[in-house]
Amino acid sequence: MNWPFAILAFVTVQRLGELAIDRRNTARLLAAGAHEVGAGHYPAMVAMHAAWLVALWATAGDRPVNGLLLALFGVLQGLRAWVLASLGPRWTTRIIAMPGVPLVRKGPYRFLHHPNYVVVTAEIAVLPLVFGLVWIAMLFTLLNAAMLVVRIGAENRALYAALPGDHGRQ
Repeated sequence: MNWPFAILAFVTVQRLGELAIDRRNTARLLAAGAHEVGAGHYPAMVAMHAAWLVALWATAGDRPVNGLLLALFGVLQGLRAWVLASLGPRWTTRIIAMPGVPLVRKGPYRFLHHPNYVVVTAEIAVLPLVFGLVWIAMLFTLLNAAMLVVRIGAENRALYAALPGDHGRQ
């Protein structure tokens, strides 16, 4: 079996599936009175993530797979699923603020304000390392960090401004 192909096919299908979930949830939230914030940086974020996948597809080929790092990536997939399940119909790849609705405070959101970004940051670094592609891990980790400075700031401003009363987490 060509393990790099299988792994990258899984991740690609997963990401495409998540974009479908995003479209459905975003449309439903906007129809219910929510609004998008940070739409200006969204295309750059999507392009960066797509370039990460393209770089992996272009370079992983028949490279050996580090089983320990692949197992770590598997754990990250479990955490990704936990994040999605915790947010349920409120999960999107965009920043969607719903005025007056408390923030989610279940699942990993009991422990961290942005668990999805922790998972994504780890994935961007770990998956290339599974194939020994240190330069891809380093490059896209730096690009992602720059993106998150903008994104987390925009998200915090939008979400906390939309909260009722005490700005607590639900």
